[in-house]
Amino acid sequence: MAVVVWFTIGLALWHFTIFVPDRFWQGIIGAMIGATLGAVIFGAVVHIASGRGLGDTDIGTAMIAVPGTLLGLAVVWIIGARAEEEPV
Repeated sequence: MAVVVWFTIGLALWHFTIFVPDRFWQGIIGAMIGATLGAVIFGAVVHIASGRGLGDTDIGTAMIAVPGTLLGLAVVWIIGARAEEEPV
């Protein structure tokens, strides 16, 4: 159940990328992939490191996805910004 929460939070926060300049790798779809993967991977690492099972959910489970989403979006944005600067 925790994976569903992380995925949903990542997808919900992805909607706010319309307010950021579109330099994401592969555009808005790349931003969606970065947001959801960042939330799920970061959430799983923190959740498992704390010794809890993937079925345990609470408000902390949802809050853990927020920094993961931001990290995932930052990585995809940096990759896209660097690719945009390179001459073809």
